[in-house]
Formats: sequence, C-alpha cells, structure tokens
Amino acid sequence: MNSEGKPSPLDVSQPNLGLQPPGCSIVNQSIKSSDCSQGQLPSGPLSADSPFYILRPPLEEQALAEITRPGSLLRLRAPRYTGKSSLLLRLAEAAQLSDYATCTVDFLQADRNCFSDLSSFLRWFCRLCALQLGVPANLDDWWDEEIGSKVSCTIYFEQYLLRQRPQPLVLFLKEVDRVFEHGSVAEDFLSLLRFWYEQGKRSPQWQALRLVMGYSTEVYAPLKLEQSPFNVGVQLNLSEFTPDQVHDLAQRYGLPERLGVDYAPVIAQLIDLVGGQPYLVHLAIAQLQNPEQSSQALIDQATDPSGLYGSYLQRCLAIVRPQPHLVDALKALLIAPEGIALPSRQAYPLNGLGIVKLDGRRCQFSCELYRRYFALEFSLSSKFGALSADPGLLHEENILLHTLAYTDALTQISNRRAFDRHLEQTWQEMTAMGAPITLMMCDIDHFKRYNDTYGHLVGDACLTWVAQVLHRGCGNPTDFVARYGGEEFAIVLCDICPEAAYQQAEQLRSQISTPAPTSTLPQITVSIGVASIVPDPGDRPTRLIAAADRVLYESKRLGRNRVTLITKL
Repeated sequence: MNSEGKPSPLDVSQPNLGLQPPGCSIVNQSIKSSDCSQGQLPSGPLSADSPFYILRPPLEEQALAEITRPGSLLRLRAPRYTGKSSLLLRLAEAAQLSDYATCTVDFLQADRNCFSDLSSFLRWFCRLCALQLGVPANLDDWWDEEIGSKVSCTIYFEQYLLRQRPQPLVLFLKEVDRVFEHGSVAEDFLSLLRFWYEQGKRSPQWQALRLVMGYSTEVYAPLKLEQSPFNVGVQLNLSEFTPDQVHDLAQRYGLPERLGVDYAPVIAQLIDLVGGQPYLVHLAIAQLQNPEQSSQALIDQATDPSGLYGSYLQRCLAIVRPQPHLVDALKALLIAPEGIALPSRQAYPLNGLGIVKLDGRRCQFSCELYRRYFALEFSLSSKFGALSADPGLLHEENILLHTLAYTDALTQISNRRAFDRHLEQTWQEMTAMGAPITLMMCDIDHFKRYNDTYGHLVGDACLTWVAQVLHRGCGNPTDFVARYGGEEFAIVLCDICPEAAYQQAEQLRSQISTPAPTSTLPQITVSIGVASIVPDPGDRPTRLIAAADRVLYESKRLGRNRVTLITKL
C-alpha cells in the first residue's frame, strides 16, 4: 500500500485476484456449492474475481511483473479456449487497482470495412482507445494523410493519449490473429507496434506504454525480423491444466461430494478424453455438478451431435472442412498416433485451434476427443465413396495413400508432388497480391561420391539431416521446404525481398557446411541458387524453376559451397 492507502503498482497479493507474492504458496479459497449455479455451463472468459479461475504458476506472476516494466511488450500465445481472455481480464483488473490506465482492443469487434485500408483501421483503433480513456477522439485535429497514417497514429498516441495522463497506460490487444488475415494492414500495424516498443527504449514518454498481445497461432504476416513485434519483449505460453489443477477445479464445483465413490474414476476418464484443455475440462466439470447428469453418459456421448462437446466440435469442423490442406493433415494424423512432421501451413492453424499439439515440427492430436471425433467424421464422409465390408480399413488405406502421395518417405518433409501443388497455389496468390515469390534450389555437393565413400545408410542420414536443417532454418510459417529429387531440395518463400532471401540462403548454406561439433556425419557442403520475381498474370511457375535451376548450376560452376542470386529472369 502507498501512503494514500491505495495498492502499490500491481500488488500481486491482492486477494480478489487470487495472486500471491513471489515465494509464497497459493491457498485456494473454500467455495460453497451455493457459489455455483447448478448446471450452468461456462461461456466466455472468467471474470477477474471468479472463484473458478485456476492459477498456473508462475504464469500470472510473470505476466504481472512484465507490465510493471517501462515500455514493456508482453505476448500471450496459446491455442483457443485455453484462458488467454480470462488472464487478460485479471491483468486489466490488477492494472486498474494500481491506478494504471487501461485500454482493451478486441479485433473481433472490428467491422470488415475497418480493414479496408490502413487509415480506416488506425482511425478505428485510435477512436476506440480514446473512448475507453474517457477523452474526445478529436482525430481530425491530429490526422494528416500527407505524412501518412502510421505517423499520424504515432503522434496521436504520443502527444495526445500518453502526454495528458501521469500514470502508465496498459494497452491490451485481444485476438490479434484477426489482423493477420489482412496482409498489408497487418504488416503496417504490426511494424508500428514494434516501432512503439523500440521508442520505449529511449523515450520516457513511450515508456509509459505497456503492450500486451494475445493471439492463438503463429504470425502469417510477412514481416522482416527488425519490423516484427513477435521476436521482442516477453512471450508467455499458456499451458494446459495439470491433473492436480483439474482436481482443484472439480473440488471448487463440489464434485467429490456430488459423485462420491464415482469421483476418482470419472475424473480419470475425463482426463483421458480431453487431457488438461481448460475449456473442455471446465465444460465437463460444470455439467457434472448437475444431479440429473449421468457422468458415464456424458463421457460416452461426448462426440455426439447432441452431446456435451457436439456443437463445439462442429464449429471446429466448420473451420477446417473448407481448407483441404488442413483436412489432409488431420487424415494423416489419424493413422499416426505417435505424431508426424507437418508443414507449418498445416501445423500452425491446427495448433491455433487447439486440435493438435506441437513438439518442434512434430504434431499429434492434443487429446483423444479430437482423434475420436475426426476419425468418425471422416470415415462417414462421402468423399470416400461407398463403404466396403470393412469401412475402417478402407478409411485408413485412403489416408495412408494420401500421406504417401505428398510426403517424402525418407526425410519426412514434403515431396515433389506437394512442391508442385504448393508452388502453383503460391504463384497465384503472389500474382494477385503483386508481391515477390522466391525459389531456392539447394543441392548437396558431390553427393554421389559421398554415397560411394561412406555407404547408402550414411547417405540417407545425410539427406535427413539436411532436410531438418532446412526446416529449422525456414522459421516463417509461409516458408515451404520440399525434397525436389535425389539430393536436391526446394524452398519457396513469399513476399520477401531478394536481398533478404539471399541472406537466408547464405545462413542455410553456412549451417549445413559448418556442422555442430557433436555431429557424427562426415562434413558436407551445399550449393544454392536463388531466383526471385514478382509474377505477372501471364507468367508460369516453370519460368521461376528454370531460373533457380540455372543459378544453382552457376554456383556449382563457380566452385560449389556458395549462393548465387538472380532477380531478372
């Protein structure tokens, strides 16, 4: 407390937030059954003082500590329905109790026409912030299209919104994923946030601004590293509930008393079905408090259209079904319970929906509920035609054939067929955008000699290792890596300038040609050809392939272990 009796800035010991000072244990409040409405299911984020909010130490303490830092940028990333909005409400409440000013911008609230151009979007953004801060918007007094919308927005915040208040301003940005969908607006807005963060390193005025961003998937906007807000500040990932936390929530709802001797096996079955996914766990536990609800029926009928998760799963399916590449990924996962490596354009959206979990580039269903639901849904799909006497076998064979058709068996990355399809699609997208497309052709130097000297097993290990290095080195979700054939690999990059593409290729070449000291493989080198073009409607991707292939062999002619770039095809 300060001398006026107000909480110190972001005092984490405030009891109504359920937070404790660092180093202290968390003691849960006793919750009476009368605190819950029987049969009432959770919908939307939990209020800041909800007795059903489950702490996930040290997440809350780290988040609170970060927004006390001048000029900070906090990124909260997690799949949907894992509690980002609930945490943001608690952070906003804590900030307000500490006399910080707060604004919350939920991009799902923006009309489609707000994203029509950058000026419309930034004016909507500024007006919303001004309304929440209780000041007139007065946008026309500060907006000057001649100097540009980004500069006008920056001056508006610096000279108007920040200058007239003595306390820090915490700006909460919810559902930032919505912005990713609007290419040019996203690129300019996200780079603007990065600029504000950089200003906070040297300007006391901008140090008063603390940014908190919540999003559920990786960034698809093509940003340069120095312009992206997603590689600065602090990122916190919201985890699933542990079994102890599931039991904690169940106790808050009074389930041990309600279920008696059935409590332990029912909770075990629930965890087996949905893991620790917060929303799915909470939905079931809230339903189980109803005396008329059969616990076994709830578990057995979970995926039925009329079951507990029926409408939720149907919403997931409605998002996935119109996107064939996501359907293909789910079908592949159904016959690979141990998980498989998926291209980022498949892995990140599914992870954002919470359907899969990622371990590096390897994906698997995040819980049994999704595996069971999609196995049932796809096996009954008319896409498979008439069912045979063994529909399960036919289903698995179709999925397996599709997986084999688009995955290289040795390296487990995309194959030539997948490359041809991806390049054609990306070519059309970049043509429509008027943006550059880049193709790298990478070839292992003297690979035949390498194979003959060390044997085919070592050669196969070498190919697999190179594929992994290329995958790790292409960190942008829109990058695409495939085995083109033999010892040759292809990489497709979107909306990147030739100079940046050359630097990326040079980094890849260096990583492969300078293996780690612990590597057991004999040293290799690679040659890379890089071709970049802004495609015209009359062009074809074969022109880009021919140019990249031509400069690849130029790299070899000049002595190998080098990168050659061409921009005029």
